[in-house]
Amino acid sequence: MAGSVNKVILIGNLGRDPEVRRTNSGDPVCSFSIATTESWRDKATGERKDRTEWHNIVIFNENLSKIAEQYCKKGSKVYLEGQLQTREFTDRDGNARKATEVVLTRFRGELTLLDSKGGGRGDSDEMGESGGSSFGRSSPMQKTPDRRPATAGGGRMNEIIDDDIPF
Repeated sequence: MAGSVNKVILIGNLGRDPEVRRTNSGDPVCSFSIATTESWRDKATGERKDRTEWHNIVIFNENLSKIAEQYCKKGSKVYLEGQLQTREFTDRDGNARKATEVVLTRFRGELTLLDSKGGGRGDSDEMGESGGSSFGRSSPMQKTPDRRPATAGGGRMNEIIDDDIPF
């Protein structure tokens, strides 16, 4: 194999509100944590069990940082794509530490809000769509899918065709 891949895809809930700081050059850096939970039923006891993993997220993309700061709150469900990075630092007590984080860089990464405006109750969000809305896509050419249901007799297809006729 000629190369390697460092890609992380997570769907989870924010453990705390996003915190935005600025670098010396004025660029925003947004950080928060996400919880992902795995659930299963114990075969021996039939008891339901859960295991939660916490992931530290850092966003270096200015647009995604703005979206996270404005729309993401503790408990919000999000989909994100980034890459793993480990950094070394010295804590307040002078001890050398390592931290592994999921990083959304300036030109890569994706953040999609999965909650609706009403907190997941199916209300329309601020973009006028039911369900989640997507911000900060990797490519501006990606189109948000039309969420209107198909109607009997091809009515949905007729709407699409009628909208595309230039006269």
